[in-house]
Amino acid sequence: MAFIEKGQKIDIEQIKSRTRLTGQALAHKNKRDQELAEILSGEDERILLVIGPCSSDNEEAVLEYARRLSELQKKVADKIFMVMRVYTAKPRTNGDGYKGLVHQPDTSKAPSLINGLQAVRQLHYRVITETGLTTADEMLYPSNLVLVDDLVSYHAVGARSVEDQEHRFVASGIGAPVGMKNPTSGNLGVMFNAVYAAQNKQTFLFHGQEVETSGNSLAHVILRGATNEYGKNIPNFYYENMLDAISYYEKMGLENPFIVIDTNHDNSGKQYLEQIRIVRQTLLNRDWNEKIKRAVRGFMIESYLEDGRQNEPEVFGKSITDPCLGWDNTVQLIEEIYNTLDK
Repeated sequence: MAFIEKGQKIDIEQIKSRTRLTGQALAHKNKRDQELAEILSGEDERILLVIGPCSSDNEEAVLEYARRLSELQKKVADKIFMVMRVYTAKPRTNGDGYKGLVHQPDTSKAPSLINGLQAVRQLHYRVITETGLTTADEMLYPSNLVLVDDLVSYHAVGARSVEDQEHRFVASGIGAPVGMKNPTSGNLGVMFNAVYAAQNKQTFLFHGQEVETSGNSLAHVILRGATNEYGKNIPNFYYENMLDAISYYEKMGLENPFIVIDTNHDNSGKQYLEQIRIVRQTLLNRDWNEKIKRAVRGFMIESYLEDGRQNEPEVFGKSITDPCLGWDNTVQLIEEIYNTLDK
């Protein structure tokens, strides 16, 4: 074995004890989680937005964004339900350098996992308790789920993780919605097999114990585009792509058909302003086809305080991973969605 033991032992329960939700904050989160479940099951017809920075690299910038988003949520709450992206393990795609808040809570200092774990809890906790929003995170490392399972309201399984059996099985035991992205190849069968596994009972080893899950009926798909053999992005948010996804739901007999359109990544080619066009086109397609309108009821949008991205954290609230919509463009887009719905 080539592993080298490094640093102090991590006491997860001790870390969690400092940032547990109680009282009014816990009741508020439970209420919003119930609303989210009703949106996924179709009882509530509001549009879901999973929206926020590509990667939560700076606590104060993320909180400033959360405060603004919380005020905007209040204005559109009758038609739109927002869960804020607080992605704490999101690295740069090639794995070079920055690997997310959990690895490097302070971008000016060396990586520190013990401090990173505390920073992850604190950030989710502060967003919930200080702004009233609930949060989403990517389940990059299933073993880390125990760190945030009581705080995170929406979990995403990424394109490079969706084929992994452990991600699928762990998703089947989560008591919250789990969005499964299509793999980078664009293979819908792989994604729907992941949803099937997540929606059904599973028995497996987790944290050294044999566990049995009851299945997660709120597991669903996220269409994020694909990359062909030449590295060219192939969008899959078009009319026919949505009908293909709906047909998979039907023939596999899956529960709660729900489709989220990821407006960035290979759908936009990481051209962040394209997110606006993708939302517009999807809303038009919903109006054109009743099946699409019933099933396609969510968007994943990468948005921060400033437009674009930067290599180093020099501009407050500007992404250091994938480019994001800035705040002004975000407000305009959400207002456009709101005004377009049920005209």
